[in-house]
Formats: sequence, structure tokens, C-alpha cells
Amino acid sequence: MTGPLDRYDALVAAGTLSADPAQREAADRLQTLHEELGDYTPGKKGFFGSRRTPPRGLYLWGGVGRGKSLLMDLFFNNAPVADKRRVHFHEFMVGIHEQIAHWRKMDDATRKAQPNRVRKASLDDPIPHIARAAFAQGWLICFDEFQVTDITDATLLGRLFGYLFADGAVIVATSNRHPDDLYKDGINRELFVPFIDLLKETVDIHELTAAKDYRLEQLAGSPVYHCPLGPGADAAMDKAWTRLIAGGTERKSTHRVRGRTLTLPRTARGAARVGFKAMCGQALGAEDYLCLARNYHTVFMDHIPQMTKEQRNEAKRFVTFIDALYEHRTKFVCSADALPDDLYPSGDGSFEFARTASRLSEMQSENYLALEHAHQDGGTNITEM
Repeated sequence: MTGPLDRYDALVAAGTLSADPAQREAADRLQTLHEELGDYTPGKKGFFGSRRTPPRGLYLWGGVGRGKSLLMDLFFNNAPVADKRRVHFHEFMVGIHEQIAHWRKMDDATRKAQPNRVRKASLDDPIPHIARAAFAQGWLICFDEFQVTDITDATLLGRLFGYLFADGAVIVATSNRHPDDLYKDGINRELFVPFIDLLKETVDIHELTAAKDYRLEQLAGSPVYHCPLGPGADAAMDKAWTRLIAGGTERKSTHRVRGRTLTLPRTARGAARVGFKAMCGQALGAEDYLCLARNYHTVFMDHIPQMTKEQRNEAKRFVTFIDALYEHRTKFVCSADALPDDLYPSGDGSFEFARTASRLSEMQSENYLALEHAHQDGGTNITEM
């Protein structure tokens, strides 16, 4: 049965990935789960009429850039399950809170008409019904970057996941922290501890101890600022993108930002590729750029022009765009028609643009590339297609 271990070995054989024993061990753990899922269906009864026990999920944790998301992609893309969902954990929780708020605004007649209503549960308690709706979106749920920093999430997770597991959900998650360190030193953490116990009862915990920061290795040592524009810069961008996503499947992702939709046509393995015109040539603002910076550890931008004074609006948006990436330590790879100091030499705001030029130079340094991505604050709903 083809699965994550086969795909990992194939990527190593093709030279797309460097062989790493720790990564291969994690791929082997995921392969075991892959095979167990082959004949599992939630609610299906066994030989003696009792419900089958779900396979144990996997919680994969370790330092940044060790390949956790890559391995989960290999697992998710090949999982023998139709009802599956891969989602950034923060985005999942934002969606849960929105659904809870929406449920509380409904009258009882509307609540009764909801397709995922749990009939034996109180209509005044949204959690069972919201959990059932989440389960209906996919009973195999793969969470990227599992973390808990909010007291509201901390007090909600035990009940929410209790219902998911009771329905037969299987969870795979990546995280930078061991479960025992989730919500560490948080307010009223004692309310969160039962969730940690529930997680340990339901998933296996595996530390990925890969020796290298592969994300840094893929970016460091080669240019991240390609200048001037032309076929050479385009080819260099394509090569860097292919190397970073390491065989990942590109998807179109949409984010809801203050009721609006931000569409990114090319995303893969926590990276996004955008064009200057799409990002700075239309009326986008700080919230859109912050959404991008929070949700993607690396952003590629193609075709940054040398801007004239008539392009002061584009220059201003570009300043805001770079500020958002810089504040979140998001890595930036780009093609541009001029060096940073010459991108906007004159015009309204050119003096302020000097700070952006300085940041663009700093963002090319190995010290900046080695910084951990800061994605904790805020968030928006995301859908991958």
C-alpha cells in the first residue's frame, strides 16, 4: 500500500530531500497509521457487533524547520480516506468560535433545522452540535502547528475534542511543543490539563529530532532577492519555490478577512507565492498583509517593479506589506527590477520607503532567515482547494 513512507523514500531517491533517519522514523510511524486507516470507518461495527475502536492518531512535535509539515503533507495527500481535512490549528479554532457565536444567535426553530444537530443534546449548548459539524467536514483531521495561547481555546478544547473522539475522529497534529508544554503558565491552566490527558489517551506522541533546520537550509546559502527582472530571475524564483515546497501539492487558498475574501492562487507547505500587482496593485491593506504574514512562514513575490512617483499608492502598500512580513519574521523571496535602495527613488513617501529598503536588505541575511516565524497573534479562516 503506497503511503507516506514510500513517498518519503521516493523524494530522497529523486534528490528532492536529503535522507534523515529521524524524518524516516516519523514517516514510518505515519505509515503505520496509514495502513490502519485502510479498513477503518467511524461507526462501523466489528465481528461481535460493537463499534470498532479508532486507530490512535499521531502528535508529531519538534523544532522549527525539521520537516513536520512536510511529513504530514505526505501522510494527508496519500491517506486512504475520503472524509479528511488538513487545517492550520489556529484557523480551525477561529472557525469554531465563529460557529459558536452564530449558533447562539439562532432561535430554537433554526437550531432544530441544522443538519448536524445532535438530537439528544441541549439546544442551548452549542458545543456538541459544532463538534458534530466539524466531524462532518472530515473525520480524519490533520492539524498543522498545534498550539494553545488563548484562555477561551484552553477551556473549550476538552469538551470539543471529547465529542470528536466519541464520534470516532482520528487526529494527526504537528507542533513545536510537547503536549505537556501546551498553554504552559497560562491563566487557569488547571482547566486545560484534562484536555492534555485526553490527547495522550487518544494519540501517540512522537518527537521529530531531525538534526537540521531544513527550511533554513533550503533558503540560506542562495539568493532570496533576484534582480533585475527577466527570464533569469523567473527561473531562479521557480527553482527556489520548487526546492522549498519539496514536492508538495500546490493549492488555491482563500482567507476571510473582516468579511472579505483574500484569495492566494499558489500555496504549499506553509508557503505562498504571489505577484506584486495582485498584492500591491489593488486596494488591499494591513489586515490582508497581516493575514498573509501570520499564516505562511515564507512568501514569494514575483515582479516587483521599480516604482515611479505615479505609483505612490503601490509603494505605500508595499511598505505596509513588508512591515507585516518583518513583524512576523516571515521569510521573503522575491524578484525585483532594482535593488532595494532603488525601488522607489523619488515621489511621495520615498523618504519613508528608505526603512523598507533597509528591511529588505536585512531580510536577506542569514540571521533573519534563522528567526522563528511569529504566527501566534490573530488569524482568519482559511480554505484550501
